[in-house]
Amino acid sequence: MSTPQQPAPPQPQHQPPAGKNWFARHKILTGLGAVIVAVVAITAISGGTGDKPSDAARAAGATTGTAETPADARIGSPVRDGKFEFVVNGVEAGVPSVGVNEYLTEKAQGQFVLVRMTVRNIGNREQSFTTSAQKLVDAQDRQYSVDSMATLTLDQGIAFEQINPGNSVEATIVFDVPPGTVPAVLEVHDSVFSRGESILLQ
Repeated sequence: MSTPQQPAPPQPQHQPPAGKNWFARHKILTGLGAVIVAVVAITAISGGTGDKPSDAARAAGATTGTAETPADARIGSPVRDGKFEFVVNGVEAGVPSVGVNEYLTEKAQGQFVLVRMTVRNIGNREQSFTTSAQKLVDAQDRQYSVDSMATLTLDQGIAFEQINPGNSVEATIVFDVPPGTVPAVLEVHDSVFSRGESILLQ
């Protein structure tokens, strides 16, 4: 008489190696999380706008002389941001189009505002001046970016200029705004990452 077979013992289920926590078992997710944290930290350090006062507040401070913008930060006065010193020489609003001839002309969606300025390198090495880093703010605290094509057409290549230490360039930057817009503040930047300073245009 044969002996009945005993049932095979249950196989132990696979368990993660002892001592390894969640982070060790998910190395890819942990790495991605670390990269995201680093990017957020770098963005905050390099000039996030969370603690920057609004342009209207900065303009009000410029009028009273109680905020960061000095009381003389207006047309004709030098203002420094980073390695550049800016002087606004004049503002012209209500311009329908810009160009050098009938074949090379840009027409505004609304109207152009032309800001003539001098930019001087006050640092000790060359610095790139980028017109697209500059911002225009109107009396209603609305912000406008530079019309790069109109600026290129008018200034023939000044949109991105390398300036050596001590040198300066004359530039006219162009903004396309709705008809009737009143330019109030020009926010100047030595780069797209800088905090910026405000110049009153009225």
